[in-house]
Amino acid sequence: MAAMMSAAAVSARVAPAASGKKMSARSSSFSAAMPKAAKRVNASVKSRGAMRVVAEVDEPIVKIGTRGSPLALAQAYMTRDLLKKNFPELAEDGALEICIIKTTGDKVLDQPLADIGGKGLFTRELDVALLDGRIDIAVHSMKDVPTYLPEGTILPCMLPREDVRDAFISVKYDDLSELPDGALVGTASLRRQSQLLNKFPTLECVNFRGNVQSRIRKLQEGVVDCTLLAIAGLNRMDMTQHATKILDTDVMLPAVAQGAIGIACRTGDEKQLGFLAELNHEETRIGVECERAFLAALDGSCRTPIAAHAHKVGDKLEFRGLIASLDGKEILETSREGEWSFESGQAIGADAGAELKTKAPAEFFAMLIENGGNW
Repeated sequence: MAAMMSAAAVSARVAPAASGKKMSARSSSFSAAMPKAAKRVNASVKSRGAMRVVAEVDEPIVKIGTRGSPLALAQAYMTRDLLKKNFPELAEDGALEICIIKTTGDKVLDQPLADIGGKGLFTRELDVALLDGRIDIAVHSMKDVPTYLPEGTILPCMLPREDVRDAFISVKYDDLSELPDGALVGTASLRRQSQLLNKFPTLECVNFRGNVQSRIRKLQEGVVDCTLLAIAGLNRMDMTQHATKILDTDVMLPAVAQGAIGIACRTGDEKQLGFLAELNHEETRIGVECERAFLAALDGSCRTPIAAHAHKVGDKLEFRGLIASLDGKEILETSREGEWSFESGQAIGADAGAELKTKAPAEFFAMLIENGGNW
């Protein structure tokens, strides 16, 4: 530790003791805990009352790039805390810096994602910041990450996956089956829309974007009758009290990579690769990359309703996937079981995607293209 602190030009400064006060955000209809501030690592010194000495590095060892939404920040803070826990040198004050990067998807909120470019809307600016050195690692919700990565970047790390299911949220109804004809469902997800309309064709789906807090606020203001959100995000922000019901994957198959956090870095950056290797959860990576192979085989984007889930059952990999028409009138499904390994998962996902692409009639793909599909 002494050698590290010397090389990093460690300095000491006097800082006032923390007040211990907690911050929270409130509205008339819900509350959400704000992300916790970083804990300082104090030098072992004796001091009187309100004064303490804090060890500090002059330059961050790792600059963590993230979007600025509450959920994205919660995921970045989770990454920061894991790095601190696993690497003593990163627990020094100032060793880690969180850098907020605003993406196109954050700036344009009044249009469906499919209309403004689909996949990459929440990652493009982070990729640029990574390549030009403004950040050292980028923390992503994996379902936002395209199946291709920009040259010069690598995605070697995924954190343990959260619950993959979707939550039904309503202040009027307890279940999807209770929704009356013409009920308004707020969703920007074509995947959710197509599966809902397949089972409940009389519902009306309307574009519904924004961060989790704003969507719940709009729901409680009566803008829509219900919405669906990934339960993973609600779990990470301690907001599960808003979930009316968690939907089984038989009812709503999740998005590819839903519930997974991925961390990218520059190709060949051995320092960051070493940090990320320690954090990687291989079971999550195998399942997610199987789903992404399925997506890649279908040339899928945010403009096409595609869903998939791969997970470990015993020592086997089980996979389910589907593609759907935008109106939900036609859904093509497939399933696989195979060896639990990275190579097997890749092969299973690619094979399942190729099967559905072959089975789908030409007019099915023509309809997707006519409605903005990317095939």
